[in-house]
Amino acid sequence: MIDLTKRVEEALDQIRPYLQADGGNVSLVEITDDYIVKLELLGACKSCSMSMMTMKAGIEESIKRAVPEIKSVEAINAAAVV
Repeated sequence: MIDLTKRVEEALDQIRPYLQADGGNVSLVEITDDYIVKLELLGACKSCSMSMMTMKAGIEESIKRAVPEIKSVEAINAAAVV
């Protein structure tokens, strides 16, 4: 699982500059045994109305491309997004 975590972090590092440019970021919380990545949206990403689209079209796509065994990506604080 350590290698998997490293690969997911590397994928996140590829997109972090774009998130940070808008005042946001993302933190890896866990990778479940059934290959679901759980992330926490940080900064501007927590309250941005586009954050769910960013999650699906940007973050999830990047992670799945780099780590094909990942089944899905979820934001643990997505409920906070209005």
